Amino acid sequence: MTEQTGFDTRTRVVVTRRLPEPVETRMQALFDVRFNDVDIPLSADELVERTAHCDVLVSAITDTLDAETIGRLGPDVRLIAQFGNGYDNIDIDAAARRGITVTNTPSVLTDDTADMTMALIVAVPRRIIEGAQVLLKDGTWAGWSPTWMLGRRLGGKSLGIVGLGRIGTAVARRARAFGLSIHYFGRERKPEPLEAQLGARYWSSLDDMLAEVDIVTLHTPLNAGTRHILNAERISRMKQGAYLVNIARPELVDEAALIEAIEAGHLSGAALDVFEHKRGVDPRLLALARRHKVVLTTHMASATLESRVETGETVIVNIRTFLDGHQPPHRVLPERGSEATPTR
Repeated sequence: MTEQTGFDTRTRVVVTRRLPEPVETRMQALFDVRFNDVDIPLSADELVERTAHCDVLVSAITDTLDAETIGRLGPDVRLIAQFGNGYDNIDIDAAARRGITVTNTPSVLTDDTADMTMALIVAVPRRIIEGAQVLLKDGTWAGWSPTWMLGRRLGGKSLGIVGLGRIGTAVARRARAFGLSIHYFGRERKPEPLEAQLGARYWSSLDDMLAEVDIVTLHTPLNAGTRHILNAERISRMKQGAYLVNIARPELVDEAALIEAIEAGHLSGAALDVFEHKRGVDPRLLALARRHKVVLTTHMASATLESRVETGETVIVNIRTFLDGHQPPHRVLPERGSEATPTR
């Protein structure tokens, strides 16, 4: 890595996606930075080429940093500073074996993501998207009637949260204001004072919780244990007429099974901010969206200017702390038990 004397020597930084202007301006003042001017995901070969003379790689969830790609990164790369909370696109073990530190940016998007989750929880049963589009067809409306656009009331319904971490907790606080009862599943039960604050009931069995709640929302990270945590069998266990909300990762849900459950009428609908799209969105999912059985938003959960700027500032803090020879505040460690011995 370029020898550091405070910040007089310019550290070479590659940024894979365009960032908000205040963040880019700040980075340019601190580092010798190279941005991706076209702002489209880079291929593995492009990532390798751009890091040939690079100390720090600022990555995003759209970058595939698997073991092969990490093994080919430039010889001077010592830090991958992920712009975002999720990091399942990075092989953390492979990075550790190469002696590359990985950081992310947790916490900064909690409130924005929780707000979006609550908006989606309201949108599906209350048919908000469908109602908002009525006048867009031809500018006419037959007018109000007692049976017009009947949705479902939220008050008195039950919300099942899969993963009561920062975001899940923030969702629970908001949901209580809408009269929803709070249920949650996770690897560990939360402290009793938090449960009391939220009025939350803990379920040690996800299957049992799914059978009892009216709305399920996912807030768990993606890993080997959570991939397809809602598989076909579990979706079939969900309460008749229930709704699903997913703003976390598309791989948490067996999308084909979800589509079949909605088509069959077992589930009333879903709201998805993340869904399989790399091979093109499933036509059946689009058909359900056109029938207003599904609300699809395009990975917007944390998309506020404030969130993106704060994320960029956190990336900069991680980089500067690392360059000062200290442990970055948001370092991502290999999972316990992995064989991640640095090779250099």
